Amino acid sequence: MTLLPAPNASGMQNPGLGTKPRQAQISWQKQLAAAFKDAGSLLERLGLSNHPAVDSEFPLLVPHSFVDRMVYEDPADPLLLQVLTDERELIATPDFVADPVGDSAAKLADGILQKYHGRALLITTGACAVHCRYCFRREYPYQDEPRRIQDWEPAIRQLERDASITEVILSGGDPLMLTDVRLRQMCEIIDQVPHIERIRFHTRLPIVLPARVTDELLQTIGGLRSQAIMVVHANHGNEIAGDCSAALKKFLQAGIPVLNQAVLLKNINDDADALTDLCQKLVNLGVMPYYLHQLDRVNGAAHFEAPAATGLQLIEELTKRLPGYAVPKFVQELPGQPSKSAIRM
Repeated sequence: MTLLPAPNASGMQNPGLGTKPRQAQISWQKQLAAAFKDAGSLLERLGLSNHPAVDSEFPLLVPHSFVDRMVYEDPADPLLLQVLTDERELIATPDFVADPVGDSAAKLADGILQKYHGRALLITTGACAVHCRYCFRREYPYQDEPRRIQDWEPAIRQLERDASITEVILSGGDPLMLTDVRLRQMCEIIDQVPHIERIRFHTRLPIVLPARVTDELLQTIGGLRSQAIMVVHANHGNEIAGDCSAALKKFLQAGIPVLNQAVLLKNINDDADALTDLCQKLVNLGVMPYYLHQLDRVNGAAHFEAPAATGLQLIEELTKRLPGYAVPKFVQELPGQPSKSAIRM
């Protein structure tokens, strides 16, 4: 396996250098600004200039840190396949829709969804640091959701009125795309609601843009009255390396529990060795494998779908190889159901 040649200080390929500047020395905002935004540049960086580059209405976006973990000159690299635009996205497939998990039906007010008892989800932003091609919210109408902090008042009033809601999930988009100031404001407002006991962050940034895990972020999350829980999203063991591993450890060292949820993806992690490696790398850091999701059937993602039977076989094999705490639950989100639906034989 040959990883990428070391980049120079500007983040561009520099095959002649044997050392690489620490990404942590560059702010996460600058790293995000420098992210790849077109397939041609990404493929050139990977030594794949002859590979076809495809444009999409759902644009490509991937930070250098994530690309640095890809295998050079490998068009089948499992990290690359998650983010590279593909002509198969343009094929309309029966039963693949714009809103596969029923978000629109679960909306209580602008910015707030509730699907399950005791929990509510806030759509904090439409922005992400990476555009995963299988994203179930790739067609979500983010433009209709609150932006200014005062626009969140109806959603917060909704939380205050319902004492049965004890947990708030910050999602998006990705909540860690908010600035530290904005994120702290939102967390403090939620934290003031007396019956809220937990604030959960659903985020991919610690995986794809580890520099986002700053001391200020840790202080904000660690200083809450409510219990903070980080739920990150990694699908393959090659994602858990270098600055990503260090970022995950920072949460754990700050006393913040970290869980991982993955998506079963054809030709990416639909393999017992790949999932075993992922789960082992997670638990070795102290991150608990939480869910393995059957793919949400969103428009443009049909080529990622592996049969549920494959997932069941993989879970059976993981159970033989790993201790129980290292085996994720295999689930599917079905609109209108009171919880995630476990997939069983």
